[in-house]
Amino acid sequence: MAVVPQETIYQFEALMDEVCTKVLMIPFTLQKVHQGYPHETLTRFLKAREGNVIKARQMLIDCLEWRVQNEIDDMLAKPIVPVDHYRAIRDSQLIGLSGYSNEGLPVFALGVGLSTFDKASVHYYVQSHIQMNEYRDRVILPAVTQKRGKLVSKCIKILDMTGLKLSALNKIKLVTRISSIDDLNYPEKTLTYYIVNAPYVFSACWKVVRPLLHERTQGKINVLSGCGQEELLKIMDYSSLPHFCRKRSSGSSNYNTDNCYSLDHPFHQQLYNYINRQAVIREPIKPIKHGSVHVTVPENAEDEDIAKTLESELEKFKNLERCREK
Repeated sequence: MAVVPQETIYQFEALMDEVCTKVLMIPFTLQKVHQGYPHETLTRFLKAREGNVIKARQMLIDCLEWRVQNEIDDMLAKPIVPVDHYRAIRDSQLIGLSGYSNEGLPVFALGVGLSTFDKASVHYYVQSHIQMNEYRDRVILPAVTQKRGKLVSKCIKILDMTGLKLSALNKIKLVTRISSIDDLNYPEKTLTYYIVNAPYVFSACWKVVRPLLHERTQGKINVLSGCGQEELLKIMDYSSLPHFCRKRSSGSSNYNTDNCYSLDHPFHQQLYNYINRQAVIREPIKPIKHGSVHVTVPENAEDEDIAKTLESELEKFKNLERCREK
């Protein structure tokens, strides 16, 4: 649904006010979620449930309870240490902030095809992903909102399919878990998904998966030709393009600062330092604790169905390749 009636928002707000008076911790974590814009948050959850107030209320309550139970509000004070271990995670879970669109929306790049998720436990990758979400919502978006003088509450994501192989089948379950976290607890935070550098494997699977996606989700996904540079330059400057979308060299000799995935990139340096500072502020005497944070992952039936379909299709490609080898 494109527009949520104001009356529906007020109705949702009244229901949540009632919940907040009964459950002690919910009002505090709700403030962390809405960041001073409660109606915008209610609108996001309403859109995620097609304007159904009762379903949106339950979705938001489930989200808030998940945050309380898993201490999500404190996630930005739980660093992944030592730094070499965190670097290994960054090298195998490729994501970064490449810049901003002409409208001021943060542009996140995701290396779907080359992410291996094989340098740490699942818990570390889930923790890292949630920290990225929380930093986006609590630091990046408020800063952009203040700079532009108007609310900026969404981002753009560019998914790079370079290197996508049939072995992607091995990480579908992890990707599905992360997707479920986003769908159920961070709804409507992405304006558009751009898919670039799509190989044949993706193109074939996309034909099968696309009809399974909700119409609202389908409308956000754009599969671009090649690296997508020409189309993306219509909504952002060249400097904001991820490195994998650039047809020509930027002229920089420092690969690590051009590559927004790298821990040496300014965004990741700022994020890493921020989390470590928050840990010191929270517990200045105690040493920083090693070990991953275990977060319960809510179930999302739609994501599970899509994962199973992808798995089935990739198995067909595997069988096809075996036949060709014979």
